[in-house]
Amino acid sequence: MVAPGVNTPTLQAFLENFCASEFEITPQAGGLSRTAQIQPGVFYTFEAPFLRILTLYSNTLEDPGVIADPHIGHAQLDYLKVALERVKSEGFKGALVLAHHHPAYTAGSKHGWSEAMLSQIDAVCSATGVWPHAVLSGHAHNYQRFTRHHGATQIPYVICGDGGHGLAKLRHKGAAPLRTPQALQVPRHSDKVILESYDDLHYGYLRIVVTASQLRIEYHPASDGDEAKTPDDVVTVDLAARKLGFYTG
Repeated sequence: MVAPGVNTPTLQAFLENFCASEFEITPQAGGLSRTAQIQPGVFYTFEAPFLRILTLYSNTLEDPGVIADPHIGHAQLDYLKVALERVKSEGFKGALVLAHHHPAYTAGSKHGWSEAMLSQIDAVCSATGVWPHAVLSGHAHNYQRFTRHHGATQIPYVICGDGGHGLAKLRHKGAAPLRTPQALQVPRHSDKVILESYDDLHYGYLRIVVTASQLRIEYHPASDGDEAKTPDDVVTVDLAARKLGFYTG
């Protein structure tokens, strides 16, 4: 976020705080010992054993998330196409994850939900024939996990935006608790999308475990403290079958 009255383009501020050349404490940190991050760019590929994460920049607006339009061009879509084609040409068998700040879906409200972004990513995935095993996002200040049923596959879409600032409820005050599982109505979307789990009461974080055959995404509320390490929610994806299953270690 750029402070009101400061004449700084949002991308410039992002580059200074997330794409710095070294771990330095910026003036914006104030009295906090918080360093700028050194990610290589606003969109990039992160590789680790058994894992490849394709990261996109959706922060052109507060709402909705934008990765390509006539104003900013289509460089990210070009990158995504090449990155997915590389997955196919290399025969990559590990976990493929997409990550972007704004979510593809949200429950309770459409804060950040970008139908245009979702359609653009879907179009590239469809054209290349390569789909992710999971999609990670933030922006909504809570935890939400969806399952997208795409053909014979199941893709978790996970929002973890409750890292420590302003929790947002998924239901209005006085409304009945939101029960899960619950189908989500997505305009112009033929795939079934199910809200499987959520937490709008606690701050929390994700832990991701990847093996040669499985991707496991855990959600841990920070209120459990240092001594409790059993996740409150977990989803496991069989990499070969592209279906949800049980973790085998």
